[in-house]
Amino acid sequence: MKNEALDSYHAFFLDVDGVLVRGGEVIPGAIEGVARLQRMGRVLLLSNNSTRSRKQVASSLKKAGFPIEEQDIVNSAFIASEYLRDHYGLLRVWVLGEEGLGLEIAAAGHRLVAPQEAEWIVAGMDRSLDYSKLTEALVALSTCGGRFLATNTDRTFPTTDGPRPGAGATIGALTGMGYPPTVIVGKPAKIAFDVALEMAGCTPSQVLMIGDRMETDILGAREAGIDSAIVLTGVTQREMIQTHAYAPRFVADSLHALANGNLCG
Repeated sequence: MKNEALDSYHAFFLDVDGVLVRGGEVIPGAIEGVARLQRMGRVLLLSNNSTRSRKQVASSLKKAGFPIEEQDIVNSAFIASEYLRDHYGLLRVWVLGEEGLGLEIAAAGHRLVAPQEAEWIVAGMDRSLDYSKLTEALVALSTCGGRFLATNTDRTFPTTDGPRPGAGATIGALTGMGYPPTVIVGKPAKIAFDVALEMAGCTPSQVLMIGDRMETDILGAREAGIDSAIVLTGVTQREMIQTHAYAPRFVADSLHALANGNLCG
């Protein structure tokens, strides 16, 4: 069965948390939704989550039943590592974040170092953030002259028990010490979409961004010249869409509904 609404797109950029999974649990119909979109075009997962490497994300999603490979994933940890290498070469980096962020930084050829040796600090979501880590961050920021890359500034992170603090909490703590990020690479930053477009080999007009956040997925797509769709399985509820000055092209109850052409009126 054809999906006339989506038939003109060559590629689909999908958020992960709130679109495919929520709190580690698969959202009903999401596996089938991804498979259907893959029959229509290239599917890339464009995620702000930096807590796991691309390899870790692919392994987890494949175990859950998603037809996803490592090369299909463009997360903010990967974007951060690529951005630094492309703009500044290989660096000595101190990471404030979870395991996956460090793995991607190292995989790109950067060297993970102690705070007092850092040329750059890279920070993302860290669910074990404490005063000791903030003290190390202050040392690193002082050492590198405040050269600070933020993977993203998402305020919250969706779980089955409701929203939890996102990377914005980590970034806010460093900003509160007098060091705002030098660059932010995750959505809605155009950097994230440029990396994904290059990997997909597509122009903006050929792509549909599918997400659950107005202020990242939908705003970022709009500023990158990409059509967007929001699914109501994550952070954004239908009534919240009207509170923004911009809107997605499509609204659907879930990825499964969107992939099958069942759109909200």
